[in-house]
Amino acid sequence: QVQVKESGGGSVQAGGSLRLSCECSGDTCSRYTMAWFRQVPGQEREAIAGFDPVGDILNVADSFVGRFSISKDHAKSNLYLQMNSLTPEDSAMYYCAAECDSGSGWKYPSLCNEWGQGIQVTVSS
Repeated sequence: QVQVKESGGGSVQAGGSLRLSCECSGDTCSRYTMAWFRQVPGQEREAIAGFDPVGDILNVADSFVGRFSISKDHAKSNLYLQMNSLTPEDSAMYYCAAECDSGSGWKYPSLCNEWGQGIQVTVSS
């Protein structure tokens, strides 16, 4: 049994920063890739970043490099998403996924088995 929960969302003004936290509870959390996705209503879920325990690899999608970064709390199995220079276009529901396949699993929602309920991020101009 694995449970995934996001926190740290909310409203922020354009140009500001926000840090999201993903907490994974369960014995398998440390064995599989964890990842962050986001989704705007009516659009496809978009990969942001992920952590692969096989090799301790941090991955960030090209479109987010320079503004978004991730870090791993190895003691608590938490995955943090730091978001800087936010714009209204970053407004979305942000989801944390666990038990994703190693390698490219962080890029594809279909390769992730466990999900949090999502947390809203709203960026105002």
